[in-house]
Amino acid sequence: MDEFVNTFKVLGEETRLRIVHLYARTHQALCVCELVDVLGLPQYQISRHLRQLRMTEILKLRKQGTWSYYYINEQSRFRKHLYDFIEHALVSDILERDLMALQIRLSHRKNGRCVVGSVPHKEILHQINPDHI
Repeated sequence: MDEFVNTFKVLGEETRLRIVHLYARTHQALCVCELVDVLGLPQYQISRHLRQLRMTEILKLRKQGTWSYYYINEQSRFRKHLYDFIEHALVSDILERDLMALQIRLSHRKNGRCVVGSVPHKEILHQINPDHI
């Protein structure tokens, strides 16, 4: 029962829910700097949220050299159903904008790896909707 309660407590915070939504929709490992560029939040805030998601085993961490990539932990039936729900049932303008921004950011990867600081948040938003910048 603790797994359920702790998971919902952690996902009860908007930024963490937005982060998990990006993972659920893309099914990819993502680097911290990619999330920084997409969400427009400072690196320390993104790292703090990722640490909490990792402590509750919602996300896992894989190191590749100096890079840290986080990915969804699908090792339990509960988590698989939860991610499926997040992927298909959560709909909002903010979540869709996040997803479009992430797709733009991921298009800048080189050899499937993150490129630090390649696309600032404001430039990503401009590519999504130039009239709102």
